[in-house]
Amino acid sequence: MATIAQIDTFIVDMPTIRPHVLAMATMLAQSMVIVRLIDSEGIEGIGEGTTIGGLSYGEESPESIKSAIDTYIAPILRGCDPVQVGAAIAAISRSVRGNHFAKCAVETALLDMAGKRLGVPVSELIGGGRVRASLPVAWTLASGDTARDIEEGEAMLAQRRHRIFKLKIGKRSVAADVAHVGAICKAFAGRASVRVDVNQNWSEPQANIGMGLLHDVGVDLVEQPIARDDVDAMARLSVRHSVPLMADEALNGPRSAFRLAAAGAARVYAVKIAQSGGLHAAGAVAAIASAAGIGLYGGTMLEGGVGTAASAHLFSTFPDLAWGTELFGPLLLTEEILAAPLTYSDFELTVPTGPGLGIALDTDKIAFFRRDRTATIVHAVA
Repeated sequence: MATIAQIDTFIVDMPTIRPHVLAMATMLAQSMVIVRLIDSEGIEGIGEGTTIGGLSYGEESPESIKSAIDTYIAPILRGCDPVQVGAAIAAISRSVRGNHFAKCAVETALLDMAGKRLGVPVSELIGGGRVRASLPVAWTLASGDTARDIEEGEAMLAQRRHRIFKLKIGKRSVAADVAHVGAICKAFAGRASVRVDVNQNWSEPQANIGMGLLHDVGVDLVEQPIARDDVDAMARLSVRHSVPLMADEALNGPRSAFRLAAAGAARVYAVKIAQSGGLHAAGAVAAIASAAGIGLYGGTMLEGGVGTAASAHLFSTFPDLAWGTELFGPLLLTEEILAAPLTYSDFELTVPTGPGLGIALDTDKIAFFRRDRTATIVHAVA
């Protein structure tokens, strides 16, 4: 039986190209937890656990993800056969409740290892295998400044990088947000899809007014306008408005997906591997949505290259992906941690084709940016 010979878990702190303004926080950097497993045959698997804004977004933080893996998951992994990924994840789930981001990072590393062992991409180990070679990718315009967001969007269209734009709103009044969004919809009318993400920051009355006004100015989709646990209100809003409501934070695995579908609480699901608890769980979320006639959107936790590649492998297996994806996380960072960056062109992300995730870490960049680095840092001077 093969065994896990080495488990390395570390946090990488990466600066972003600009402030990323959310309803609950403004991000100036992204912290990613990287998991590196090596089995007794020398095969390596890598995974990533990344959340947004520390604990301002959800119950897990980079520090808690690392702690959960090191303290509770690693001892279980050492007794598992890495060839049997399903059995290993089942063993972890019996002893570790919740902690979806930590579990996702570990499952990703195990699947990467399995794909390398078999010489096939991760996409061929999950679902029914890939059905598409590339994925449409949205870009978030999150500066909060209308003119700057329009300028940034124009640049993305000119570079043929993105023609789906999502705006982060909810910090200002409903009227101010609608005015901001309306100006951007007008600027890109007929050239790009414009969606908004409220990150749960509206009450039901605010959402009722806001969704109607947003539809009128040309918005195509409204993401999680109210609290994730207010399923009844989500259902009322979904019935009342023409613009589709997309569930995001309300989704945390297959059971929540079933509850929302049964309640008619959303017409689109933002599927996220970390939020769901791993690639297999996220695949189950997508299957429930498809069976219920709910549209699919490939979501992100603004992961770096590892988590983005893992998400891309899963989303490439979805028979229907009408709303595209949001896998732009690596493009928000000033530095790349992969030896060869993921390929973005003609408004889409190419799904890697190599064994496992089809990627490799840039060891020098990792050594420089990992939080626990001990190497001397040399600063260039003019």
